[in-house]
Amino acid sequence: MSDYEVRPAVLRDAKAIAEVHAAAARAAYADVLPEDQLRALAPATREAKWREAIEYAEPQVHVAVLGEEVVGFVGFDRSRDPKTPSTTGEIWAIYVRPDHWGQGVGVALWDAAREGLEEEGCTVVTVWVPLRNDRALRFHELAGFKREMKTAKTTSLGDVRIEEIRLKRNV
Repeated sequence: MSDYEVRPAVLRDAKAIAEVHAAAARAAYADVLPEDQLRALAPATREAKWREAIEYAEPQVHVAVLGEEVVGFVGFDRSRDPKTPSTTGEIWAIYVRPDHWGQGVGVALWDAAREGLEEEGCTVVTVWVPLRNDRALRFHELAGFKREMKTAKTTSLGDVRIEEIRLKRNV
């Protein structure tokens, strides 16, 4: 039995979500981004985005809490990819504070997102993951996602180009 509770995010969670997002991104991209860009991954650059997402439920956001402390979050909704059926959902973001990695928080968040997508009528779910983020790839593959090899694309994160691949599984 986990001590983590997952619940829908509320507006007062936006700052904590931004802090989790920044800390997890800095840890995940430590070997990918230069130091100045890692420092730029600050909570202040993300709080307004997450406040808006919570307010308008686009994407839907759930948080994992330990006591009163937000230690992770997931954003999910219908797929943003062009030409996907309305029954395709997407994990827009899933982040856990690095000091809680490997403790079941990600699984609890994924379970909540899967249930939410199922309630929305989604039968398939996708997620975009940087190819150099071995931890995220391993997590999603253990959760039953399979790589769609022909979907690889390059995106920019600051001045660095990142190769991403889409993973997919049934809800």
